[in-house]
Parts: sequence; structure tokens; C-alpha cells
Amino acid sequence: MENQPLVLPQDENNKTLARNVRPGNWENPEPDSCYNLVVIGAGTAGLVTAAGAAGLGAKVALVERHLMGGDCLNVGCVPSKGIIRSSRAVHDVRSAEAFGVSCGNGLSVDFGKAMERMRRIRAEISIHDSAERFSKELGVDVFFGAAKFIGPDAIEVKGQRLRFKRAAVCTGARAATPTIPGIAEAGYLTNETVFSLTELPRRLAVIGGGPIGCELAQTFARMGSRVTVMDHGDQLLPREDDDAAEIVRRSLEQDGAAVRLRTKVLHAEKKDSEKLLLIEEDGRRDDISVEEILVGVGRTPNVEGLDLEKAGIAYDLREGIRVNDRLQTSNPSIYAAGDICSSYKFTHAADSMARIVIANALFKARQKVSNLVIPWCTYTDPEVARVGICEKDSREKGMDVETLTVPLADVDRALLDGESEGFARIHLKKGADRIVGATIVARHAGEMISEISLAMTAGLGLSAIGKTIHPYPTQAEAIKKLADAYNRKRLTPFVKKLFTTWLRWQRS
Repeated sequence: MENQPLVLPQDENNKTLARNVRPGNWENPEPDSCYNLVVIGAGTAGLVTAAGAAGLGAKVALVERHLMGGDCLNVGCVPSKGIIRSSRAVHDVRSAEAFGVSCGNGLSVDFGKAMERMRRIRAEISIHDSAERFSKELGVDVFFGAAKFIGPDAIEVKGQRLRFKRAAVCTGARAATPTIPGIAEAGYLTNETVFSLTELPRRLAVIGGGPIGCELAQTFARMGSRVTVMDHGDQLLPREDDDAAEIVRRSLEQDGAAVRLRTKVLHAEKKDSEKLLLIEEDGRRDDISVEEILVGVGRTPNVEGLDLEKAGIAYDLREGIRVNDRLQTSNPSIYAAGDICSSYKFTHAADSMARIVIANALFKARQKVSNLVIPWCTYTDPEVARVGICEKDSREKGMDVETLTVPLADVDRALLDGESEGFARIHLKKGADRIVGATIVARHAGEMISEISLAMTAGLGLSAIGKTIHPYPTQAEAIKKLADAYNRKRLTPFVKKLFTTWLRWQRS
């Protein structure tokens, strides 16, 4: 087999990572005569599909062309949250004086140590996604190499033919390539390369104000970079409510980042040790000089090189593989899950879709993606978590909703924590106690949103949340306050008059 791929920098942590997720001495096994399930891609969707199917007794082959663990482990959730945590520690130290804590002679930030900590923890986590574990503990036949379909019921990997009864394509997506003249020659970072840095760039341009751009812009600004984040739209986080995005913008600016909206990057070039960007903001042109450029302008599905046509699988280069509500492709024996076929490009969404593939592909169930309640969270500080629709969605879809909002400034624990910037918001179907969406902006919004996701999944309304005792004081009390506000709205003048009459009669 070819040499073990390099994971930069080549320290002991990354060598451990590579040994787990792409061992250099790995020998592909002899293929079985026919597999119950062949899974292509060992990111979250592929790993969950393979592990779950094997655990139920299926004969499973798992094929990966690069690193097991996919984006989430190697260049996504795990490394990003590792350095986000370090940047939050920096922010907490800088803010400590407000809590009566003196930090002495100033603050020293060691970016290299923060990155080393991230790599160490990533290496520790990687054992769960390792080739050794899947092969020896779970009984999955693990193949490394590029998979290509050679027919409707077979693929080829490194000259070996793997036949299957069912297959699942879980090849994910990659960072989209920017169409900015000169940027390839100037050089740029994406989420796939930024976590290999060992030195903090003195100046950093972030192109794209979506979740990745906002999270990393704030992280690098807190660590000491002079960050400029640019987006062509009118707000950061375009999928979120305007006021949620505005809180994130203010937070980024408070952390020292410059936010430039309605901005287009016209050209990039490298000049000596600098990278120069020509931008246009509200019709005015300007130049920005930086050491590094980070691009986060979307994701591109990994459909190339699979020879999907030979299996009769319909796909689109921008949208990915086309699937029905049961995650079946145009070849009824082949399914897809995760970023390759979904607009919800989240690890937890890929996990949930994988479980649907197992049920439908192996046991002829008829589970549907449309029945999933999928929350998500942008891990800025404060975080923005959401499930279901937001106000913007309700307007675009013409939905008649009732919206309730509780500012965190009304929540005692948020005040005590010094984290009162944010809110909890719930949307109900007009005239009914049915939750159709929610947004929470809070430091730990990602932890808080699950209560609402559970209520939506179980068909419970705000009245059920109102009956649930929440410990005091917690920031999650904001959700209880939403339920209290809903119950007060139900107390119409007529109902209140009935209560008053009854209580008067009781006194007589």
C-alpha cells in the first residue's frame, strides 16, 4: 500500500492521528463474494452506517480514499471547537476584572500551544474512528483507496471488485473553490488547511460571513490576529434572524475584528510576504494587506471520480446526489447520506440520516428524512442555535405564526454570568400550541436548544414546557419564561373575567 498520508504539522499527535485513521501499513482485505452493504466514504454518515449495519449482523465493506473520520474529526467540528475553547479562555481572562479578578501583569497568548492542545485531543478522539476499531472490533472490511462504480451492483477499489446487495454513498463535501481572480496564485486557507497552522497570522482576511467564517474570525481575533471579515450580503449568518446576526456582528467587533458587509473581493495577489486584496464595499474600492486569507464560501459535494453514471445514479455537481425522502438514489439499491445529498451539512444530521439508511436499505423500512427535526448551532460567542423555521422563513413561506421572545437580560443567571447579550425565541403555529421553530442566542445556546428540539420531535407544545420545573438560576430558564409568556397570553379578558367572578363568589 502507498505511504501513510502526511497530516501537517508532522508532530507526534498528528502521527498518532494518521496511524488511526489512515495506517500506512494497511493491507486491504480479500473482498467477500457479496456484501449486504458497501459504504463509500468514512466520514460521519459512512461510519455510523457501517458500524450500525455491522452491529445488526450485516456483512459490511467500508471504503475511504483519504482519512477516516472525514471532515468532522480531521478538519471540522473537532479541531474548530478545540481552538474556539482556547479563544474563549483568552476572552474570559481579558474579562476577568469585571468579576473582581486581577490578572496581574497582562496576558500572554501562546497560539502554538493552543493548536498543539487541539491536535492532542483530536488524536485521542480519533481512536473511535480508527481503521483498527472498525476492522477488529466491529467486523467491518475496511478498504483504503478511491472507489468507482463499475455497474449497478459493484464497485472497484484498487483493482478489487466489491459486489453488493445495497450500497450507501457517503462521500461528503469539501470547501468550495473561490472564483476570485488571482487568489489561487496568492494562496489561501480553508477549513481543510487552517488547522495546520503553527503560528498566528498577524493579519487575517476572512472571506465569507457564514458559520465557519464567523467562528474562525472571532477565534483568531481573540487570539491576537487583526481580522477583517467580509461578506457580500447585508448581514452575517444569512440563514439567521437579523437581530441574531447583529448580536454576532457586535460581538466580533468587540473582540477586535473589522466586519465589512456588502463587500466583494475583486482581486487578490501576493507581494513579498503580504497578500493584497482589492475589495469593493458599497461601491467604494479599497485595499487590504494581510499575511493569510481564509475562505469560507460554501461547500461542494464530492461526486467526481465515482463513475456514478455506471450505477445509474442521478446527481448534480452543485447540489450533489439526488435522493428521495427515504434517501434512495435513482438506483433503488443504492442510498446516500450526509453532505453528499443534504442541505443540512452538519455532523448530527449526517448521523441521523445514516440511521435512516440502515433501516431502509437493510430492513425495507420506510423512514423519511422529512420527519427529522434537525437543530444546528453556530459556535460564536454568543452561540446562535436554531431549530425549525425563523422569522425570515415564516415571512417567505407565508406562514401565520405567533412569536414569543425573552431577552437574556430578563434572566437572572445570564445577568449574574455577565452574559446577558442574547435572547430565546419560539415560533408557534397561529392559534395552536405547536412549536414550529426556535432561535436561541446565548453563550451555551447549543446546549439549550435540545429542550425545544425534543418538544418538537415529541409533538409537545409550550404548555408542556411550562409544566416542567427548571432549576433556578439557569440560563435555560429563558425557555420556561417563554412558556410563562404563552400561558399569560392564553388568559384572555373573557377567561380572566370568569376567574374573577369565581374567586369573588368564593369569598362570599
